[in-house]
Amino acid sequence: MTLEEKLISWTKPSSETEQEKQERTERMIREAISSHNAFDNCSLTVFTKGSYANNTNVQLDSDVDIAVECTEVIYWEKSEDCNYKGGSPYTGIWTPQKLRDELILALKSKFPYQVDTSGSTAIQINSSSARVNADVVPCFSYKYYTKFSDVKGTKIFKTDGSKAVNYPMQQLENGIEKNNRTNRLYKRAVRILKRTANEMSKNGIFKEIPSYFVECLVYNCPDSLFENLNWTERIKSLLIYIYNNTKDEEPKENRWLEVNASFYLFHPKQKWTRKDAEEFAIASWKYLGFK
Repeated sequence: MTLEEKLISWTKPSSETEQEKQERTERMIREAISSHNAFDNCSLTVFTKGSYANNTNVQLDSDVDIAVECTEVIYWEKSEDCNYKGGSPYTGIWTPQKLRDELILALKSKFPYQVDTSGSTAIQINSSSARVNADVVPCFSYKYYTKFSDVKGTKIFKTDGSKAVNYPMQQLENGIEKNNRTNRLYKRAVRILKRTANEMSKNGIFKEIPSYFVECLVYNCPDSLFENLNWTERIKSLLIYIYNNTKDEEPKENRWLEVNASFYLFHPKQKWTRKDAEEFAIASWKYLGFK
């Protein structure tokens, strides 16, 4: 198999068998939530997120991420120049602890002895012969108000006391838009570099890095780089661009963003650094045998 043939094979998403397991896992989780009596009087929105929802997952790495958003409460913040005052404080029963506790009960009823609650963020459901691993994240509606608009997201309350805000819908929409602009080559390129990262990690060549980080790196590459005639040249161009734009210190202008376009990709609180991106580009270049 030539390198070009290998790269083409890596553009493919999960296999049909994996997709069936993913869909079954999602369906069973939705059933667990809808049949839990405590949720009868709670407004919930259940949706997939991450690689599965964005169609950037790769073969043999087919976990499902699901958010369970309580829309009974809207948490909010505002910019300094915004005059938004907010409404009356919420006085109902759906606290972060209540939502997490009831979700755990619902999942344990559906998946006996398969639910792992040790994580601070997600409730994990272990895989079986018919299902894939799943991470279920309880969260609440969130809005960030500016002077002229507001941005909708979700707020997560972790068991260690920390909090996080995510913008999954923006990630989904921005990924679709870039994929359309690049003649559907963007998501295929993401899969290739995710597969490259997985293979290097599995073989002890490079440390494991978050798949979302890889997706963000490709997202920040210009659309024009996807116009190369074959995958060998496309991936070469992407890796060169990632390396050249992360080997120096963070610029003051034109900083890279996450796919959701709501956070800078590099800042002190991130799980990754510019050095990680630079080293990933170098390691991938060598692993793929580029000259």
